[in-house]
Amino acid sequence: MKIDAQGVYYRDLNNQIRSAVASGAEKIELVNVNGQYFIGDGINRPVTISIKGVPGNDLGAFMNGATIVVWDNAQDNIGNTMNAGKVVVHGHAGDVLGYGMRGGRIHILKDVGYRVGIHMKSYQENKPVLIAGGKAGDFFGEYMAGGVLVLLGMFSDDPEKPMHGYCFGTGMHGGTIFVRGGVDEAKLSREVGVFELTGEDRQELDGYLKEYCKDLKLDPKEVLGEKFVKVLPKSKRPYGNLYCPMPR
Repeated sequence: MKIDAQGVYYRDLNNQIRSAVASGAEKIELVNVNGQYFIGDGINRPVTISIKGVPGNDLGAFMNGATIVVWDNAQDNIGNTMNAGKVVVHGHAGDVLGYGMRGGRIHILKDVGYRVGIHMKSYQENKPVLIAGGKAGDFFGEYMAGGVLVLLGMFSDDPEKPMHGYCFGTGMHGGTIFVRGGVDEAKLSREVGVFELTGEDRQELDGYLKEYCKDLKLDPKEVLGEKFVKVLPKSKRPYGNLYCPMPR
């Protein structure tokens, strides 16, 4: 099914999408998308939504099993509290990606903004994975409680830009961040440390990156041909000393 989003108010567009899903559509192509909010939010069926244009904020929020493919850039809050499914962006993406994400995949080809992976968490057997192929802004992995973030630094339109910003891993108390080529330790928060990968880490990472490369038509040998490091929290309660003890 093809839907032309040219000049369509975001609420009306989303009503059309939900009606198509309810009618049993398995593939929906959206064309002329220009900043409409909330596309794909809350969809819990295995439909594939292809987007030509730039969707607005909260793409795929609360999603539970659908696949969204964006053939251009995307904006902020992708995958907000996403439970399952996949979002693939063939360009840049904005800030606060994967906020509170509990499962599924987010694959971004190029650069991402600030606070990517904030409050990301695992839920039971679900493990969310967010991979950014370019570079990242400040507060990458902020308050991360579970899941996996991967930063490649490969596909940026600004080769002089630093790999990542400041306050990397602020408040992180769970999960794993893999970084291709290494991190700038001067920009890391005190709550995290840098470690070598184990054989088990490498096997896990290889699986994530092969799926990423398949989605974005990349050569996995090129992506995997560089050393990776992992960033982990030093404590499960990084701010425990800031709180008053409970009275007995």
